[in-house]
Amino acid sequence: MKNFIAISGCSGGGKSTLLAELKRRGFAVVEEPGRRVVRRESETGGNALPWADGAAFARKALALAWDDWRGAQSLNGAVFFDRGLVDAAAALAHVTGYWPDGDFGQAYGPLVFLAPPWPEIHVADTERKHGFAEAESEYHRLVAAYARLGYEAAILPKVSVAERAAFVLERAVIE
Repeated sequence: MKNFIAISGCSGGGKSTLLAELKRRGFAVVEEPGRRVVRRESETGGNALPWADGAAFARKALALAWDDWRGAQSLNGAVFFDRGLVDAAAALAHVTGYWPDGDFGQAYGPLVFLAPPWPEIHVADTERKHGFAEAESEYHRLVAAYARLGYEAAILPKVSVAERAAFVLERAVIE
């Protein structure tokens, strides 16, 4: 089993900032699929956007997450994923009512790191247009999805990015 570590949780909870710090420290990082889908759709005039066609967006995010996961198989050492398969599957289930097929419970190591709702740092931007209440609801769906799939959750503390990185690195199994 590869050493794949998921960083998930509340939208606007500091995940991408944490992943940037882990990358700066030399770890392999996979960028969030959803943000890449939004950028591509916006650049090409596509409609697979969470605020336009949530199901199409989630399907594209899930396909990209699978591509990322397969592509990361060739990487050595720990690989940190900014969201990924479970997040995209949970989004698709939320908008369609159906959980997609796939072995999501074995995609990452047994410990997932979850960024809790943190209103002081949550901001909307061109790729994240929803408000804090929607982000909180999403967080609770993700907590439930990861638990249902058998993952153990470590809630990221609301501290500086350097302290968050130390928290992750102290708890993650780094080979």
